[in-house]
Amino acid sequence: MKNILLILSVVCCSVCFSQAKTDIDQLLVSWHKAAADADFEAYFGRMTNDAIFIGTDPTENWSYDAFKSFAKPYFDKGKAWSFSTLERNIFVKEGDTLAWFDELLDTQMGICRGSGVVEKTTDGWKVKHYVLSIAIPNENVAEITKLKQNFDTTLMQQLRAGKN
Repeated sequence: MKNILLILSVVCCSVCFSQAKTDIDQLLVSWHKAAADADFEAYFGRMTNDAIFIGTDPTENWSYDAFKSFAKPYFDKGKAWSFSTLERNIFVKEGDTLAWFDELLDTQMGICRGSGVVEKTTDGWKVKHYVLSIAIPNENVAEITKLKQNFDTTLMQQLRAGKN
């Protein structure tokens, strides 16, 4: 009898994890689609109200409200951004209301990497924290580092000065 209960418990957990991963995958697919469709309400409705969006520029560390303000003109023009998933990994810990993921994306910037945290809310899973990075092949790092050297030097000086 104990073995049967253990097996049922394992099966139930597997089904729950599988469903959570499916739900999270669908959240991310619909979130990216909302941006491609320039559907402002649908896009931001899939984020928590305390969400953070970190963009590809080192100065882009947006709170939910600041990101909405930044993005609104793009959505209003009917063209935000279009990301399609090339690969996605989702990780869910048993009993948690938080999960995390990483994804490779086909974007107007070429291949990018997205990663983030999603939270299970009363309205389902929502994006809580997202980081978008331009994926740079290792053989191009020296070239890119040189290209952005002046920008990085200036920003690092500003950030270090602000910490004093």
